[in-house]
Amino acid sequence: MRNKVTVVGGGNVGASCAMNLASKELADVVLVDVMEGVPQGKGLDMLQSGPIEGYDVHITGANDYEATANSDVVVITAGLARKPGMSRDDLLFANYDVVKSVTEKVAEHSPNAILVLVTNPLDAMCWTAYKTSKFPKHRVIGMAGVLDTARFRTFIAAELHVSVENVTAVVLGGHGDTMVPIVRLSSVSGIPLTELMDQATLEKLVDRTRTGGAEIVKYLKTGSAYYAPSAAAVEMVESILKDKKKVLPCAALLEGEYGINGLFVGVPVKLGSKGIEKIYEIKLTGEEKAALQKSAGAVQELVDVIKTKMGA
Repeated sequence: MRNKVTVVGGGNVGASCAMNLASKELADVVLVDVMEGVPQGKGLDMLQSGPIEGYDVHITGANDYEATANSDVVVITAGLARKPGMSRDDLLFANYDVVKSVTEKVAEHSPNAILVLVTNPLDAMCWTAYKTSKFPKHRVIGMAGVLDTARFRTFIAAELHVSVENVTAVVLGGHGDTMVPIVRLSSVSGIPLTELMDQATLEKLVDRTRTGGAEIVKYLKTGSAYYAPSAAAVEMVESILKDKKKVLPCAALLEGEYGINGLFVGVPVKLGSKGIEKIYEIKLTGEEKAALQKSAGAVQELVDVIKTKMGA
């Protein structure tokens, strides 16, 4: 039996995600969106690319969740995208209602699915999906670190004029301006970054990584990034469906790790067929710990606002 992946949200991120899943032949894909005709039309268009691109999977578009039943993985991209001048945090109330509603329907039709959250503000939306679905913590995962790390790797490779394939980077923390790129553990073919560039250049790249999403929003004016975010989500889905056990930076529920409790924060995890199979706790310096705690504090503020809204 083929794997089945549902992508909720037929906008740029969701459609790109569905296309990537199909082109890699990872699963049959169901694309869901509230806009009548949009998922059906995009799904049919992708299906007709199969004979040309050489993939052979079924792609279905739907406005309800009947077609999503018994999905192995559900990628949630639904929600409003950022506009210029809008922080991820501004999206909180708008997207809380969307993610809560979507998660209720997903949990009803696919009670054994693994949830991959993409909607911003990411870490708070993971918490929302976790509380709403009542799924075990290893089956609710946030896509952020893979994207943030890819951005950091891109900027490092461009600065040094080397292949991105040789660049290894680590980014921890919440998906926002307080994320924590760990320069000490980032390298080019094992060569520490500190031996390849000066401190001022490193700080410039770290700052650009933190504002990587906002930089794209500024250019696009009426939308936000979607090629890299969708590629990041698909890498996670692939590791789950193929049980590859890749170690990737993802938003996971921490229960004491890194001194953080009850929050979704970006950390290195092992992704396999069960979802998150292991959380890796890196020994951090005092400065790195402080930065991670600050990032977790920013996530906590958002969760507290949601708790107030929920009356919890």
